[in-house]
Amino acid sequence: MNSGTAPPLAKGDAARLDRLFESFQKETERFLGYPVNADFDYSPLFRFLQFSINNVGDPYVPVNYHINTHEFEREVLAQFFALTDAPPDSTWGYCTNGGTEGNMYGLFLARELQPEGLVYYSEDTHYSVNKILRCLHLRNIMIKSRWDGAIDLDDLRETIRIHRDVPPIIFANIGTTMKGACDDIAGINRIFDELAIHRRYVHADAALSGMILPFVPDPPKWNFAAGVDSLSISGHKMVGAPMPCGVALARKSHVDRIARSVEYVHTLDTTLSGSRNGLAPLMMWYAFKTVGVEGFRRRVAECLELADYAVDRLKTLACNPWRHHFSNTVVFDRPSEKIVSRWQLAVQDDIAHVIVMPHVTRARIDQFVDDLEEDRS
Repeated sequence: MNSGTAPPLAKGDAARLDRLFESFQKETERFLGYPVNADFDYSPLFRFLQFSINNVGDPYVPVNYHINTHEFEREVLAQFFALTDAPPDSTWGYCTNGGTEGNMYGLFLARELQPEGLVYYSEDTHYSVNKILRCLHLRNIMIKSRWDGAIDLDDLRETIRIHRDVPPIIFANIGTTMKGACDDIAGINRIFDELAIHRRYVHADAALSGMILPFVPDPPKWNFAAGVDSLSISGHKMVGAPMPCGVALARKSHVDRIARSVEYVHTLDTTLSGSRNGLAPLMMWYAFKTVGVEGFRRRVAECLELADYAVDRLKTLACNPWRHHFSNTVVFDRPSEKIVSRWQLAVQDDIAHVIVMPHVTRARIDQFVDDLEEDRS
């Protein structure tokens, strides 16, 4: 707790912070390329910044470090269990510092269950996954993608067939980084059945789409009901948070295989990190309590409607815009570096995208398209 004895900042340092704050305000007005929701207000939680909140250990096991938000974390996890069709009594989870940790956790479980396994992932997979595979020393093969970003099932089938003696570990994208594509989980399961493969593991990276697909009609099969073993969802994306965060969810029977008791903190070591951010689950809990599930349903519908508007506006510039019907990612021809920098766009090869998040307005889309038109002319 603040004792009031900390000396004030020097005048120059205080001015630096003021300039940084003003810069963030300005840059947030032109922020279209990355899946971050800036529409949140956690000011009622600011008082908790005076505490060193640490969610060390398993959120379901008591711990000696009492300044934690495990109770709120469990409520957040229960909400994500419901959104992912997870059986609550046989599913486990914890709040992470973002999608990369959640993906690493899923692949860590896969390695522990299938130590001889071979990981298959598409060329549209997030760049961090290759790094995770190196860290975990997992053998892997990259599979071709279709034009729309989804994994090529023909290439996957043939590659698995060649390596039938090795348990496959599938890293499935549920919303690819650049194109918002969902890998066909049902199709992947059919390949397993066709090749009579019983030892396998499927992890789903649902960083953004994990908070979109539960709210759209007739979504692709993607979650625990579709047979995945673990999945990762980000919290700073569609939910919205001032720091990267998320959840890792997995079948409890898998997690039980890696659990270890730690006397030092009197709890189970079931997570990747030791000390964990206790503010992040508190903020996600607050979002679910204030915005609510129906509020997120409305937000997702509004984002998809505005994404269609963005496609229509960009069509007037003949820059080949398109999107998957279940995604808020609008893909179009790569513009000039001036536009890329000004609007903080994500680009790859000859394409760019805008991601229509809850803070994006029709006026902002109009401003962007007008700016793009002026630049091209």
